Amino acid sequence: MSEQRLDRARYALGALAGLIAALVALGVAELVAAVVRPQASPVIAVGGAVIDATPVWLKDFAIRTFGTNDKPVLIGSILLVLVMLALATGALAVRRRIIGLAGVAVLGVVGAAAAATRPTAEALDVLPSLVGAVVGSLALARLLQLLPARSGVNPASDASDASDASDASLARPGLVTDQRRRFLVAGLAMAGVGVGFGVVGRLVTGRRSTVAAARADVRLPPPLSEATPVPRGTDLRIEGLSPFRTPNKDFYRVDTALIVPQVSTDGWRLRVHGMVDKEIELDFKALLAREMVERDVTLTCVSNEVGGKYVGTARWLGAPLADLLDEVGVDPAADMILSRSTDGMTISTPTAVVMDGRDALLAVAMNGEPLPAEHGFPVRMVVPGLYGYVSATKWLTEIELTRFADVEAYWTKRGWAEKAPIKTMSRIDTPKPFAKLQPGRVAVAGVAWAQHRGIDGVEVRVDEGQWRRARLAEVPSIDTWRQWVWQWDATPGSHKIEVRATDRDGETQTQKRADPFPSGATGWHSTVVTVA
Repeated sequence: MSEQRLDRARYALGALAGLIAALVALGVAELVAAVVRPQASPVIAVGGAVIDATPVWLKDFAIRTFGTNDKPVLIGSILLVLVMLALATGALAVRRRIIGLAGVAVLGVVGAAAAATRPTAEALDVLPSLVGAVVGSLALARLLQLLPARSGVNPASDASDASDASDASLARPGLVTDQRRRFLVAGLAMAGVGVGFGVVGRLVTGRRSTVAAARADVRLPPPLSEATPVPRGTDLRIEGLSPFRTPNKDFYRVDTALIVPQVSTDGWRLRVHGMVDKEIELDFKALLAREMVERDVTLTCVSNEVGGKYVGTARWLGAPLADLLDEVGVDPAADMILSRSTDGMTISTPTAVVMDGRDALLAVAMNGEPLPAEHGFPVRMVVPGLYGYVSATKWLTEIELTRFADVEAYWTKRGWAEKAPIKTMSRIDTPKPFAKLQPGRVAVAGVAWAQHRGIDGVEVRVDEGQWRRARLAEVPSIDTWRQWVWQWDATPGSHKIEVRATDRDGETQTQKRADPFPSGATGWHSTVVTVA
């Protein structure tokens, strides 16, 4: 084998050594995180830091492009960057071993720093990254020792001391092949150990952190005030039209949690404090003992684009938040309710909105079952009429009465509007975009919403012609969306269908298109179909 070919092989194997060392480091870190706590995983910690540092436009792009898969895409992107860094570090370490060891150490420090600076960080959260970095460095050092030696170089010495004293070893391809074999055997063994550690860590984390048993043990109390019966004709039952009530498994989820917080009812506490006459703290049993209210409420995410899917209706069971605030005695100057979740998220809600008589709830159930973990188990906030980022705190643990002038919540720090009433919107569910239809009668149907104002009318037009009033479904309250349908006599050709809604205040949604940032999207939804 020529010296040039041998050098190329050494660099390739060095890059592989860097990748294997990173795999070992991550596997060990995941195993240690399973013992410490899942949030201490370096991938999760770094992912959380990346989310916090991501500019608004990029967050909107991720949500718009990847939807509910944005978190797996982020984790996959972090792992891809790690792979690239590991390959580069290993290749550079062939010439200077200290570079490889320093690179692994730097990655460990980055992971530890990310874990230590998370909002709910604990002292031991740095351990997974640091222990993983130490073990990864040892793995890299060992693999570098096993690289096929250049001429006159001891395989165990630093490659920076290489000399060209002799070409004898280059004339012995059998020796090079044997060294390469030992390297690959050792590398595969280390990679297997790393994967094994990671799998065990994930399994241990899954078994330790699941709240499935806690959810199964919850016995929901009957509501003192039941939801208004859903009138006949609320659900038009048209194929392709969103059902009036969204099943839990289909309900949208938009939050910053890379792993779903698993909060047991046994250790859950809600602290209410700040600008109040008296502070109180409730456990889960005490919350369930309060008067319960059941209501159908539509929630909407501020990231929802025109025609988007980040909106849904559920039947919620919970304790009225206003009653709790009356008990603690809110200072009249406290215009903000700052709520905190177990993962450190902060959300600010106007106090006046919660106290104006609407059904703002500390919800414990969703569609007849305890809240799913993904939707805030054991307790979340539900406030009709406000976008979720100022009202719908999941995994709720704390409520502080304060002032907008004194405190900024997570999203308002990033430029989103302080007070965000939901805008009047409508959506065409059927026919789908670019559908091919037969001439004749076609049901054009969808949903419209203006929570806590209600929908008074929906109009549809084709090819910018005359607006036609759609037939509205019945609704139980002004806090839910409303189905609508318009029967269209479709004629051959390509057609553009548009929709707009008017709320009960008499305001018709604007045609002007606006992005979700900073206070919600605007514009008419449209779809293009072909009638053949």
